[in-house]
Amino acid sequence: MAERLGVGIVGAGFVGRFHIRSWVGVRNADILGVTSRTEAKAGEAAKLARDLGVGNARAYASVSAMVKDSGVQAVWICAPNHVRLEVMEEIARAGKGKLLGIACEKPLARNVREARRMVELVRELGIPHGYLENQLFMPSVARGKEILWRRGAAAAGRPYLARAAEEHGGPHEAWFWSGKSQGGGVLSDMMCHSLETARFLLQDPAKPRSSLVPRTVSADIATLKWSRKEYAERLRRTHGVDYLRAPAEDFARAAVTWETDEGDIVVTEATTSWSFVGPGLRLSIEVMGPEYSLQGNSLNNHLQVFFSREVAGRAGEDIVEKQTAEQGLMPVVPDEEGEYGYTAENRHMVNSFLAGASPIETFDDGLAVTKLLMACYMSAERGERLAWEPRGLDDYVPPVARETYRREDAWKGH
Repeated sequence: MAERLGVGIVGAGFVGRFHIRSWVGVRNADILGVTSRTEAKAGEAAKLARDLGVGNARAYASVSAMVKDSGVQAVWICAPNHVRLEVMEEIARAGKGKLLGIACEKPLARNVREARRMVELVRELGIPHGYLENQLFMPSVARGKEILWRRGAAAAGRPYLARAAEEHGGPHEAWFWSGKSQGGGVLSDMMCHSLETARFLLQDPAKPRSSLVPRTVSADIATLKWSRKEYAERLRRTHGVDYLRAPAEDFARAAVTWETDEGDIVVTEATTSWSFVGPGLRLSIEVMGPEYSLQGNSLNNHLQVFFSREVAGRAGEDIVEKQTAEQGLMPVVPDEEGEYGYTAENRHMVNSFLAGASPIETFDDGLAVTKLLMACYMSAERGERLAWEPRGLDDYVPPVARETYRREDAWKGH
């Protein structure tokens, strides 16, 4: 068994750099390579890794070249959604017989057909695989679940309702705003987090995922802010997308009813938004049980800063992710990589791969999440609640990804 893991990262954008920064809290692994569609960005990300002392990373011209390097034993896929399957196919060709593990960022793919192919490819390689869902590793989620189940559920019975939400003012990069490239809008981008986090909180820690079976799915989507003329024009100027012609949803909500292995009914609710105006990224969770409850909010932090109108500075994100102001009273997240779960997630993946073990979240979990996401889009498109598993899920592509969605579809009912 290897004592240290050499890691290569595919993707040098926002999330790839987030993983690199988290590596200061990861043991037994070194970031040795970065590759990207943009050579300059790969070089910058590799330099970041070297500057942080988390590995003697170098930039590679291609995925294949990085994977074939003898020092690279595992790959983190952080590339954009529309090239994720292409990247996995290249890894499968180049890495057979040499890799110890592959991890892929959320969502696993843009639709169920692509997600199934991702699972097929990693199974052909015959190595451990991890689905990078960082919010399950957030200290508030992990510790909150441990306390609720050890004390509340043990004394009064299992929890029956979990809510999770993620909200901010919009993504960083242009491809996120494109329904075709991303596979959808905010539902695809962020509800993958919220759906899985809420389900995870309701899952008995002593039982497998199969102990909760989805029974119904209901969802709504809308474009509330970014299809308004002034904001659509801003998107056109800054990101080259036309939300007057082909909008993506900037708000989504969903409810899933589940049946437990004991025949009980439990419910998860998820809300996501790119139209939240506030200090920055807001993650919140809530769980209810027979005689207990839990609440958490990433902006309810123990550190705040205040700048008067006399203090002026250029726009940035040095206080909190998706920061929208530089003045006033603002919450500070001192360690975003730790607070959002990236550090613990990557420690877990590294340790699992070194041990030849399966992580707690695998590509199979990523496929299960993708199926829920597509069912949510299907429910919103039809304007009705769907029984699980709805027909046609494998071939379904959301209207947002087909670029046929219109803002008036928010009023659709059955």
